[in-house]
Amino acid sequence: MTATPDRIVDIAIGFMGAKQLAAASRIGLFGALADGAKTVAELAAATAHAERQVRTLADAMNALGLLERTAGTYTLAPDAAKYLAGTGEITLTPFIAFLNDISYPQWLGYDKTVDTDAAGTLDLDEAGWADFMAGVMTYNALHAEQFAEAFDFSGYRNSLDFGGLAAGFSIAAMQGNPELTTRFVYAPGFANSIADAAAAAGLADRVAIEEGATESTAPGGAHDLVLLTHVLHRFDPAQNRAILAAARDAAAPGATLMLLDFFLDQDGTQRAIDALHAGEYFNIDGTVVYPVEEVEAWLTEAGWKSDRLVALPGSPRVLVATAV
Repeated sequence: MTATPDRIVDIAIGFMGAKQLAAASRIGLFGALADGAKTVAELAAATAHAERQVRTLADAMNALGLLERTAGTYTLAPDAAKYLAGTGEITLTPFIAFLNDISYPQWLGYDKTVDTDAAGTLDLDEAGWADFMAGVMTYNALHAEQFAEAFDFSGYRNSLDFGGLAAGFSIAAMQGNPELTTRFVYAPGFANSIADAAAAAGLADRVAIEEGATESTAPGGAHDLVLLTHVLHRFDPAQNRAILAAARDAAAPGATLMLLDFFLDQDGTQRAIDALHAGEYFNIDGTVVYPVEEVEAWLTEAGWKSDRLVALPGSPRVLVATAV
C-alpha cells in the first residue's frame, strides 16, 4: 500500500472540525433544519448569521457527514437529526458546548500535562461549573441510552447500583424490565437527584437509596446484577480493589457485574475514544483511564470472572463479569 499524508493531515486538522461543529451547534444550524431542507440564504436568515459563515459551516458539516447537500439545499443526516436538531430524546448541544468552552481551553495546556505528568485542574466560576455539569450529565444520558440498547435486562430482579454519578443507567434497565428493582448506594449528596429521577420516570416504588463513601462502603446483600458506572476512573488502584471486593460481597453466586468505563486495551488497534478520554480525564482533573488487563486482574482477585467487553457507540465500554 502506498503511503499518503491523508490520515496524518486529517488528525492534525481535527480540531478545526470540532470547532466548526461547536459553532454550528451554538448558532442553531441543526435546529434550523429540523423542519426540512433549506438553502444557505434560508439558513442565514434562520440563524441570524452572515451567509458566508453559514455556508462555510454547512459545507463543513456536509463534509463531515452531518448534513446532506442536494442542489444547493441542506438536510440533516439521521444522526444529526436525532442528536443535534433538538427533536430527539437526547440533544448533545450541552455536551458540545462543554467541549468547546471548557474542555478545549483545558487542552491548550496538554503539553504541560505530558511533559510533567502532573494532573490538570479546572478553575471555573459558579456558571462554569454549571456548564460543566450540564455537559457531563448530557454525555452520561447518551451513555445510559446506549447501555439500555446494548443489553437485555429481563432476567434480573434485584440490582445494586454502586458508586455511580447518575441514575439513568438503572432507570433504563428498570424501564426494560418491570420486575427489576434497584438499590442505589451512592456517595453523599446524590440521594435527592436519584429520588427525583426515579420519580420522574415513575419508578419511585422500585428503588431504595442509601448513602456511603464509595471507596469504603460495604453494601452487602445478594444482588443478581451489580452496576458500576463511571466509577473506576475516579479512584486509585487500591480503592478500586476495595470497591470491586465490596461489589462481590454484595452479589449472589452467578450474579452479573456490568462495569462501564473507558479502558485502554491490548488489541491490534486501540479503540480511539477510550485513548482520547484517557488524555481528557487526566488533563481535566487527574482521573485515570485504566488498562483493561489491570482491571481484569482486580476482578479476578475480588472473585469475579471477566466474560466480555462490549463497546457502546459514542460512549464507554462495558466489562461484563460473573460472580464466582
